[in-house]
Amino acid sequence: MVLAMALSGTIGLLVVESGLPALWVVWLRCLFGGLGLAAWVAWARQWRSPSRREWGWLGVGGVALVCNWVGLFSAYRYSSIAVATVVYHVQPFVLLVLAAVFQGEALPFRKLPWLGLALLGVALSSGLDGTQASRAAWPGVALALGAATLYAVATLATQRLRRLAPAQIAMLQMGLGVLVLGVPVAVWGGAAVFSARAWGTVLVLGLVHTACMYTLMYAAFQRLPAQAVAGLSFIYPVVALGVDLLWFGARPTLAQWAGMALILGAVAAYRRKA
Repeated sequence: MVLAMALSGTIGLLVVESGLPALWVVWLRCLFGGLGLAAWVAWARQWRSPSRREWGWLGVGGVALVCNWVGLFSAYRYSSIAVATVVYHVQPFVLLVLAAVFQGEALPFRKLPWLGLALLGVALSSGLDGTQASRAAWPGVALALGAATLYAVATLATQRLRRLAPAQIAMLQMGLGVLVLGVPVAVWGGAAVFSARAWGTVLVLGLVHTACMYTLMYAAFQRLPAQAVAGLSFIYPVVALGVDLLWFGARPTLAQWAGMALILGAVAAYRRKA
């Protein structure tokens, strides 16, 4: 779990260093990640034929997942990796609201204050203080929020697929991503310069940060209690913050620091009391 979360924290580095448009990065991640996961599913003999209903939920989850990546990877180009990644971690609260709206689950009122605190953190991260640096970040924050919402949709859809192995679910979703994004990449993907660095970064992103990382995470999920998984998941934004500060020399404003701290604190409190 530690290794998987550390790898997650370096995804933004690979996306930015590739120099490719977000659509190209996501499409290639789906392609290489799907091939790697297919090899794992075949080796582990985890294939099960999905039912018609399961294909439907695979479709919903797959489209939401790949669109979530497009949103998050696009966010890196407007705000810093750190701000986009931390804002993206409001996912538990988005999931809470969506489950209440679409599944009729009661909203636990004792958790709503943490939701309010997280939203305040998002506002601070997106330029509430009015400085030029933070105002420039709001498109990235909006994209990260959209990505978090799509990821929550993917999570709800995946919860309907308990009969299928997680690696098989991810593999089929990657395959769907290759098909769904094929035309948008060709039409709107933009000019892409495929240098040796670009090929290297997307290969690592697909094979290591998708196929291997998913395998590591799923193995961890099967062995660790939920409380441990929730606690270790904070390695992801911490590593992303470190990468942004040390590699890219990012300098968040004081308000953005406060906003990120509020988001992470609210998520930690929410998960601790879940």
